[in-house]
Amino acid sequence: MIRICRLLVTVLASFLAASSAPAAAQNASGRPDREILVMVKHPADHYRATGAYGGSYGDELGRSARERLARQIARQYRLTLVDNWAMPMIGVDCFVMMVEDARSTHTAADEVSRNPNVEWAEPVQLYATQAAPPASHNDPLYPAEPAASQWHLAALHQMASGRGTRVAVIDSGIDAAHPDLAGQVMVNRNFVAGQPLVAEQHGTAVAGIIAAKADNRIGIAGIAPRARLLGLRACWQGRGSTSCDTLSLAKALYYAVDSRPDVINLSLSGPNARLLREILSIAYARGITVVAAFDPKQPGGGFPASVAGVIAVSDAPAPGADREVYVAPGRDVPTTQPGGRWFLVNGSSFAAAHVSGLIALLRERRPSAPLMLVSQRRGGSIDACATLIKVAGACDCGCRSAVLRAGLH
Repeated sequence: MIRICRLLVTVLASFLAASSAPAAAQNASGRPDREILVMVKHPADHYRATGAYGGSYGDELGRSARERLARQIARQYRLTLVDNWAMPMIGVDCFVMMVEDARSTHTAADEVSRNPNVEWAEPVQLYATQAAPPASHNDPLYPAEPAASQWHLAALHQMASGRGTRVAVIDSGIDAAHPDLAGQVMVNRNFVAGQPLVAEQHGTAVAGIIAAKADNRIGIAGIAPRARLLGLRACWQGRGSTSCDTLSLAKALYYAVDSRPDVINLSLSGPNARLLREILSIAYARGITVVAAFDPKQPGGGFPASVAGVIAVSDAPAPGADREVYVAPGRDVPTTQPGGRWFLVNGSSFAAAHVSGLIALLRERRPSAPLMLVSQRRGGSIDACATLIKVAGACDCGCRSAVLRAGLH
């Protein structure tokens, strides 16, 4: 098995509860638009006379050699070594390098890719969550969750509540102390370099839709209220937007895949990236379901929604899409807000969160069954009752009545 150097990027794990958005943040260098990611090949492990394999994380000589190689590459191509991240699952060392001169990052990445010690190189790119501006009326106790009527949520919970499942939420910071989320977030980690973990609106809203506690006499009920969340902060909230970059997403996605959750929720969209695709391929091999927000403004719905195997979700039909795009509730959705509050949200980000919660319900009933989401027609709204009944079998519940009325039995 391939071994690579030990983890050198320190992950800040302190949680700072916050009710207001922090200022816009960047990664450790402050210039992600001038950085490239260089994947350095790693030689196969060699067997030693002691009966141990070399090249392990504790092998100081091996680690030093890899660092020296990265510095040589940086000098050869007039780059500055900024940081690195170990990714043994895909067999490379990921080094972050700064392009200091007038070359474009695409040009520099192409040049470095020709080095025989480099598997590939690519520019750091930016990604954005898929949330529309908040609704004008933010009644924190607004009772009408779309899923309550459209998905017959209470009837769904007669069959499953997400018990025993885990959903990784790769997003901005989650308010794990929110009264509707307290105890629901089993991991809350930060993969954004250069700033502490804070509670932010987008991540907290997505988390609430998926797994807010039910029957606690406050707020809302999540789609899978007995599921547990892995909060993985890869995005940061700025003035009016929430952004991520290739490296922060890769670190969070790598951690998620290594943790083997049932579902990974990616309520975001952006350009294609080979590094992210490589990590996603490991997720598929491990049977992890990946759900992403569909962006109609980007080719194929944007990355990762455009990747084969990813479940692409929109809050509205996507006519003309070249792949199946599922439609789920994403308009005027009440959900959790940092600081123990609730507010209304709109956008495909939150439609994707609904589907991640639904998949947690499916996984509770049939952990390894092939997924088959039932929709009214291709490109139509998901029928959550019919989907869960297809997995769970016959039931004496409100969902069964809804399915029979719709003629979907």
